[in-house]
Amino acid sequence: MATDVNEFVINADEVIARAKERGESELLISKKQEALDKIESLEMPKPDKTKLNRWDFFTAAQPVTDSSVYGSLEELPEAVRNLLDIEHTKNIYVQHNNTPAYLQVSDELLDKGVIIENIIEASANHPELVEKYFMTDGVRVDEHKLAAFHTAMLNGGLFVYVPKNVQIEDPVQMVVLHDDEKASLFNHVLIVADEGSELTYVENYLSGVDKSEEQVNIVSEVIAKDNAKVKYGAVDFLAEGFTGYINRRGVTGRDADIDWALGLMNDSHVIYDNTTYLIGDNSQSDLKIVVVGRGEQKMNFTSQIIHYGKDTNGHILKHGVMKDAASSIFNGVGLIKHGATRSDAQQESRVLMLSEKARGDANPILLIDEDDVTAGHAASVGRVDPIQLFYLMSRGISQKEAERLVIHGFLDPVVRALPIESVKNQLREVIEMKVLSK
Repeated sequence: MATDVNEFVINADEVIARAKERGESELLISKKQEALDKIESLEMPKPDKTKLNRWDFFTAAQPVTDSSVYGSLEELPEAVRNLLDIEHTKNIYVQHNNTPAYLQVSDELLDKGVIIENIIEASANHPELVEKYFMTDGVRVDEHKLAAFHTAMLNGGLFVYVPKNVQIEDPVQMVVLHDDEKASLFNHVLIVADEGSELTYVENYLSGVDKSEEQVNIVSEVIAKDNAKVKYGAVDFLAEGFTGYINRRGVTGRDADIDWALGLMNDSHVIYDNTTYLIGDNSQSDLKIVVVGRGEQKMNFTSQIIHYGKDTNGHILKHGVMKDAASSIFNGVGLIKHGATRSDAQQESRVLMLSEKARGDANPILLIDEDDVTAGHAASVGRVDPIQLFYLMSRGISQKEAERLVIHGFLDPVVRALPIESVKNQLREVIEMKVLSK
């Protein structure tokens, strides 16, 4: 039975001792100590319409486990190689459970001052740079209990820094292979795109086990400074049994762009938070999310774009398919702060339910504290359109194939937004498998 969060206990001395044994930097250890000092007084997050008191986020969290490392692309497991566009992706980081397993960065980027390192090494090698952005503007250590727990237990992730006016043409890709059922993932991804820089980043979470009873507590922070552009793509496909908290945040400077394309395919109970703060004038963010739920999954998705700067644009598109007894809650928030004149907040949330027991809830929310703005929303929850099915079946297509085509068409706007062809293909295969499996 899951432990009530109010009964949470953590051995702070043991956490710090482990960090020192692993040779973690003074910066990380001090952050972990800060989190441990505050965690007991912090509350849990409160996602709308989801009670977390029976979700076990804490008790099974295991120490870091050692896994394989690889000396070349050819040595990587086939499941990982299938996600890589070998010809075009020159900048690759692979994490095997909690172990930094492989890193490849082109000489061209290194010569330009680009930093791509696992987060633990980066905190030691570039402490002033990491400290400036790590859990400051995106996610705070003391935001709530799960953010503090993430900081205390951090055991993997990636740091990417792109210097001023450097434009990276080839994507940076991270693949996390989880195939140890005793390994919990507390990954932190910190991306800093300095002024005038451009970056495409894609990450994949992939399971090699059928079930796990551990924790996933992932935080990503994307800082796009003035006139920077970041495209962030992800496909999450972790096994059943995890309890998950996944938080991806963005912060924009003046004239900056952050675009998200997220395929959230995990088979576990998960709460998601994706928030972008449009701080700089004329900045923008486009968020696309696709979800397929099955079994008895419970998922809560909170997507927010918060406008602070003038002439900012934020668009949210979320499409989900629920089958079996899966349930999802889509909370979309477009918040325009006072002073964010001429801003535009738009959102669309749509859920298809494929069975009688499946549940979907779409809650569009617009919070406007300024007069001269544009805002709108659309939301729908329902079943596959019988008119679409009739049209396809009238052309000689079977009902099963017609439903398949309708679902792919429903989800395709997000799939097409992913910037790496091999990752697009992976997401399409995952959608096919999850939708058509019994």
